[in-house]
Amino acid sequence: MSSKFSGTKTGRLVGLFFLVLILGACATGAIREKMLTLPAIDGATYVGQDSCLDCHEDMAESFSHNVHGRLADFEMMGAEKGCESCHGPGSLHIDSDGDTEKILRPAELNAEETGAICATCHTDGNLMDWTHSEHALADLSCTDCHSIHAEKPLKANLKQEDPELCYSCHQEMMAKTNFPSHHPIKEGKMSCGDCHNPHGELNTHERTNDLCLDCHTRYQGPFVFGHAPVEDDCTICHDPHGSVAGNLLVQNEPFLCLQCHEGHFHLLRLGREPDGASDAATIAANPHGAEGFQKSFGTKCTTCHQVVHGSDFPSQPLGGGGLTR
Repeated sequence: MSSKFSGTKTGRLVGLFFLVLILGACATGAIREKMLTLPAIDGATYVGQDSCLDCHEDMAESFSHNVHGRLADFEMMGAEKGCESCHGPGSLHIDSDGDTEKILRPAELNAEETGAICATCHTDGNLMDWTHSEHALADLSCTDCHSIHAEKPLKANLKQEDPELCYSCHQEMMAKTNFPSHHPIKEGKMSCGDCHNPHGELNTHERTNDLCLDCHTRYQGPFVFGHAPVEDDCTICHDPHGSVAGNLLVQNEPFLCLQCHEGHFHLLRLGREPDGASDAATIAANPHGAEGFQKSFGTKCTTCHQVVHGSDFPSQPLGGGGLTR
């Protein structure tokens, strides 16, 4: 009786120990987040947009075509309407005959301050993850991509169209879109924004696979015989930005497959005269004889295993055909 009670108590203590470890890891783990700091002009008060346009007449026309200039009062999220929503209260700027140190200039502020100004309104939808995004953590400012005063603003006030704007930094990805196998970005059938949220991460809150399966639904399954990499992460085998191998594969067959299925690599090794039981067994298991190694390197695995994303037959053949695991 006492032994059984002692075992139960020990099990609870072990479970409590692991719970404390998990909670401790959560408490001490650093969360990668950009801290935004809202700038202010001490002593300044709001004067209204008309006062701004008395001097900045050139901005009046461009601002009338801008989405910010067409916002109604109920869309302002509590901010002052007009120029001062972004530039801050302008009384000291006017009283000092246009002293630029007495007004906020988002294009010349640091990334944290510019982001804080924009985040006054832009905090929901795809923008809510900005502080955790790779762009924010790399000190990218909103004004690096967006032009607020553009005369003929593009969608979302971008400085350039997608993907040209993305390519201005991500030149390696631009090169990959010219590889023999690529997504149809340069053909104009999709853009970087179809997969990426520049204010966050990917356009999915679930697995990477779920984003891929939005278009490639035929690979979703469920299948009786799944393929572990497919169920885990599509990018294990595919480079979505482009590849010199077919079908966006990170490497050509059979070398890609042999990285995991090394049993086939050893099974088809070059045969030799047996000098013991192990050698004899190896040659007996090699159905292609002495040239099995060469044949394996010169043959695509998908010649036989044609349904690599999953199948209702063992070992992913197109049909049963006698193939087994």
